[in-house]
Amino acid sequence: MRPADLAREHGISTQAVRNYEQDGFLPTAARTPSGYRVYTPAHAAALRAFLALVTAYGHATAGGIMHAVHSGDLDRALTLVDRGHLQLLRDRETLDAVRKAIGHLTAEAAPRPAGADWSIGELAHRLDVTAATIRAWERAGILVPARNPATGYRVFRPADIRDAELTHLLRRGGYPLEHIATVVGQVRTAGGTESLADALETWQERLTARGLAMLGAAGLLSAYLASQP
Repeated sequence: MRPADLAREHGISTQAVRNYEQDGFLPTAARTPSGYRVYTPAHAAALRAFLALVTAYGHATAGGIMHAVHSGDLDRALTLVDRGHLQLLRDRETLDAVRKAIGHLTAEAAPRPAGADWSIGELAHRLDVTAATIRAWERAGILVPARNPATGYRVFRPADIRDAELTHLLRRGGYPLEHIATVVGQVRTAGGTESLADALETWQERLTARGLAMLGAAGLLSAYLASQP
């Protein structure tokens, strides 16, 4: 098989095929006496597996998996695959946590004080936690309150209060701070709980697509491994 034969199947350039071989994502091809590469069905299987892995896991992880396979370190390759599945599971758990938390926060809007901003004491009192707990959430990167330029004291604005309420809810559910930081970051990026609620369906679709891509990539990787002598 020629480079063009492999490239045509995937709509990529022959140079891309050569680059993938040079980068170690494909096994080294034999050469004709005149120096032309000669590919085999095993190379075609490797290219299918690699491109599917890129879709499922990203370029860096896909490359790491293929490097591990070609160096004979199958355990390393499978470890990288497992890590990808673990990350997908964590993302699913994060999505579930966001859905539950958003449902609570949108259904039960907490009362706000008359002023626009809260002090750390007011926020701690509202949540029935200590000020030290609020500061711990800040150290974990979950809360990012501004400071009063005159006094240097923390100032918790409505978005900060929302984030604190969400954090408190998730902590009661047993979620670790690292996980909560991810969830609150999603809310903050979306611009609020209502905006995030609108985006949850798209988030779910992406997770489903990634899971299906991983299934497809696993089958093609297995086929490539079976094609090796």
